[in-house]
Amino acid sequence: MTAQAKGAGRVSAEPNSAVGEQPSAKAKKAAKGPTKKAAKAATKQTKPESAKRTTAKPEPAKPASAKSGSAKPASAKPASAKPASKPESRLAMTRRARRINRELAEVYPYAHPELDFRSPFELLVATVLSAQTTDLRVNQTTPALFAAYPTPEDMAAAVPEELEQVIRPTGFFRAKAKSLIGLSTALRDRFDGEVPGRLADLVTLPGVGRKTANVVLGNAFGVPGLTVDTHFGRLVRRWKWTEQEDPEKVEAEIAEIFPKSEWTMLSHRIIFHGRRVCHSRKPACGACPIAHLCPSYGEGETDPEKAKKLLKYELGGQPGQRLNPPADYPGAPAPPLGGVTPGAA
Repeated sequence: MTAQAKGAGRVSAEPNSAVGEQPSAKAKKAAKGPTKKAAKAATKQTKPESAKRTTAKPEPAKPASAKSGSAKPASAKPASAKPASKPESRLAMTRRARRINRELAEVYPYAHPELDFRSPFELLVATVLSAQTTDLRVNQTTPALFAAYPTPEDMAAAVPEELEQVIRPTGFFRAKAKSLIGLSTALRDRFDGEVPGRLADLVTLPGVGRKTANVVLGNAFGVPGLTVDTHFGRLVRRWKWTEQEDPEKVEAEIAEIFPKSEWTMLSHRIIFHGRRVCHSRKPACGACPIAHLCPSYGEGETDPEKAKKLLKYELGGQPGQRLNPPADYPGAPAPPLGGVTPGAA
């Protein structure tokens, strides 16, 4: 082979030759572009300064779940929330109150004062004794009392210790004996031994307040009056007729709702219902005849069968509180002192 041929062969084998051109390693790298390291460095150099400080945008915080106990956002509304009911107007309350009175009149057409008495004096004395005790216990005590002291003059002359022993079953017998002697003395000395028929006069007697005076006026003289005892006050507040606690303020507000002619019988119906159905601690809501009109329904037992077991006196098949009830009373007379009276309260 000539030297020229050898040289030609070497030339053809040179890199970048025209025949079978193959790029070198460096050329390959250049063709592929900058390396990852170089690209990263270039990016780092060209990246704006503000981009360096920019971090990933945090996702908006999600409201805490109910299980966490955290409060929900102010704008969130419970799924089960109901719109607040519109307050009852004065007119609507008055109409509802009068309807309750009408329906109670149908339930208790025989409502009456539950103290035994034969004269204004006996009713006055019995009402004073009824404080902090039951009418039943008073009715069981007064037969012996009036047998011993039938008139104001007799009671005014009573020996305190002897009178105390007679009325002892009614409780607070010392204070009550003092009141009975005091009011009897006042009747003897200031009213000729007669019980006055005016509220202004009655409340001047020892131990006599507006409640006692209204009982006597309404039931012995036929003068309308509201008897605001514990039962009356409790029920009219449950029925939302008033929010007052003071008996005189309760009396004033209820008097504005009903005509004067209804006051005495309204008192009897409410007290009857309070003693028989709408009890203080556990009212018999499920057996209440006016439950559909009561804004406090559900405070007591709502199951009808269980509620029936809570009914008292004639509604529960038990004797009433009077030993001598009116002729139209559907229940049995109460037994005398020493007898057994189921369900007394």
